[in-house]
Amino acid sequence: MDWTAYLPMLWKGAVVTMTITLAAIAVGAALAFFFGILRVEGGAILSTIALCYTEVFRGTSLFVQLFWFYYALPLVGISFDPITTGILVLAAHVGGYGAEIVRGALSSVSPQQLEAARALNFSRYQTLFRISLPQAVVEMMPAFGNLAIETLKLSSLVSLISIADLTFSAQSIRNLTLDSTSIYSVTLVCYFTMSLVLMMAMKVVERFVRRGDVMPRPGQS
Repeated sequence: MDWTAYLPMLWKGAVVTMTITLAAIAVGAALAFFFGILRVEGGAILSTIALCYTEVFRGTSLFVQLFWFYYALPLVGISFDPITTGILVLAAHVGGYGAEIVRGALSSVSPQQLEAARALNFSRYQTLFRISLPQAVVEMMPAFGNLAIETLKLSSLVSLISIADLTFSAQSIRNLTLDSTSIYSVTLVCYFTMSLVLMMAMKVVERFVRRGDVMPRPGQS
């Protein structure tokens, strides 16, 4: 059987994989900044809540999280379609690890600069958004790039809840053709290509951030 006839099916699966990955990265980045900032600036209670979130999603298996969200939550009346479930679980995973990246980057800002901000009577909000974040964002970009690539690779797990992503499509074609070598070789190349594209996109974002175009540098209005 000519497996090349199934290339359109692999393409559709790749589109689903990239859609889920990009959505998870976007939502996860928002969660990462929210909980990462709470870890540093949230006070005792909010910082503890943020810590619990990061430890739960970093300390448990993504495989188990996926099945728990998909099969356990409906038992208490909360249910999502498979794609939404996949995006939410991956986003929570990104948020958990990303929050630690944000916390670490914020904590690395020079104490002297924070003292200077207090001497200038900056509020905590002004210090965070005009002093700390502009510097921290630059430091966290390489780690976020690695996390984005890792999210793409982990997205293959969503095939376990019947999402027709690239992995699911490859498995379906393999079951039809019994040609494991060719199918999974093409799938490997597809994941590698998508990783390269995502890596280049993250490099572009990193260069954009390093030019200071996203947030004002200290001293700028």
